[in-house]
Amino acid sequence: MRLAAGIFVTFVTISAFAAGTSSASQLIDRNARDIHLGVDDQGRALLTYEAHGRDRRVVAWGAVDARQPDSPAVPQVEFKLDYSGRSAAGFRNTCGRYDGPPLAWAVTACRAKDGTYWAVQRWQRMLPNAGYRPWKALQRAQELRLSHWTAAGGLALFDVHVDWVYGGRFHDLFGRVTYQGQGVHGFRTTKYGAPLDSYGRNLYLDTLDSAYGSGWHRENSFVAHNPSGMFCYGFYPYGAYPGYPPQRTVKMVGAGKKYRITMIGPGVSPDVMWAGDGLQDYDPGNTALVTWEQQMNAKLDQMRAAYGEKSCGQH
Repeated sequence: MRLAAGIFVTFVTISAFAAGTSSASQLIDRNARDIHLGVDDQGRALLTYEAHGRDRRVVAWGAVDARQPDSPAVPQVEFKLDYSGRSAAGFRNTCGRYDGPPLAWAVTACRAKDGTYWAVQRWQRMLPNAGYRPWKALQRAQELRLSHWTAAGGLALFDVHVDWVYGGRFHDLFGRVTYQGQGVHGFRTTKYGAPLDSYGRNLYLDTLDSAYGSGWHRENSFVAHNPSGMFCYGFYPYGAYPGYPPQRTVKMVGAGKKYRITMIGPGVSPDVMWAGDGLQDYDPGNTALVTWEQQMNAKLDQMRAAYGEKSCGQH
């Protein structure tokens, strides 16, 4: 977050343990293979796959799109799920060719007879932060997630910008995530940054070809702010995380050649991802970089004023 340095470091440390969110593009299983999706004329989806040494048949129904976070007292939409597969008796797949928007982490998708869309996505949400290699099976797991949405409901959208912070000392990114034009946010989190309601969303930030090594590595996870849906993140040097194994003692900065942010979709809408290029190190003698930083600082100030954001104020 773009806050005073002490506050920022505290946030990053605790967010390293964020477990994620509750109901969303719903979690069905982990480490599945041979995945097939069908949808019938009654609005039921049937997922068949193999996981944990068994063939699985899961029926899902009863939810589409998402509610806006207008009140924590009204729960977010979620599927009803039958893991026994018994409700699939007489199931006849009538879902046709998918012609909806591109999806990140897509396994399969289709368009139902009623014009709504269903999709299955799979990705590693629980990777450890700060470039650490997984040391637990859950951290390596590929989550299987199901979504159902209308063309009118659509997908959540990212607006992300990269620059530097604290006079060019550190790489930085900031932005906003919205659903149907309104900021995505929750109402409460744990002290570690995990949402405590069905509206909050963690943003999972990965970095490519950084000090952590070649390829993609998880940098951190953090929440979009209430009520603006804005977020901001600086790439500071991190050493060991409390509770993490002592895999390294050298402090590292996770700034990379590229970045991507993945977020579980609001309600049962699809998970979404933003990806973009990183920047070279800031050089006050480079006119182009100075101009870019000035433009991004102005952009940040404009966004904060427009959406009532109280944090993210540091340039």
